[in-house]
Amino acid sequence: MKKTLLSGLATGVFIFGMMGSANAASFTFDGNITYHNDIIQIGFTLDSDATDVRVWTDSFWDATNFDPITAVWAASGSGYSIVGENDDDDTIASGQTSYDSGLTFASLSAGDYLFTIATYDNFAVGTTLSEGFAYDSETPILMANWAQPASHQGMGTYYRVNLDGVDGASNNSDVPEPATVLLFGTGLLCLVGYSRKRGQKS
Repeated sequence: MKKTLLSGLATGVFIFGMMGSANAASFTFDGNITYHNDIIQIGFTLDSDATDVRVWTDSFWDATNFDPITAVWAASGSGYSIVGENDDDDTIASGQTSYDSGLTFASLSAGDYLFTIATYDNFAVGTTLSEGFAYDSETPILMANWAQPASHQGMGTYYRVNLDGVDGASNNSDVPEPATVLLFGTGLLCLVGYSRKRGQKS
């Protein structure tokens, strides 16, 4: 998979609930994507088998923002296998508009999962996450310059996703890119060196 890291910092809101297991809760994450082939990854866990799990977007806002595709992946061995993928479902929760997306599960086994959000029509190309998505080989296009299929140019970059009936969740897309970490580390070393040199002069 080519692109899973996004610019900007997503925020997470944690709301306790009392569904499914004793620790089941609801989570909301939002942020902005940069390119048409960005993949948002939200990790979530189920401490025990669950009977009511919902994951969905509510940020399409009647074509204000991009048209999302969502998928859920279960940890298996050293990777993730697809559990389900959805293009359009605005019936999961209030606040959704046409072309919002999501999945509901009457039963889901305990374990670790990923909830991915992509732009239409960047579908998963196989049954494992390592096989990637349809747009992975394409040169990234800034959202402001991209005419989304079945939509129009200039789609908004904002996303908001919700998870209900899970025990824990985190936005895996917030991890800095390796190049960003390297630049940050180099900057810190330069500052330390500069401070020492200045201290020696005085």
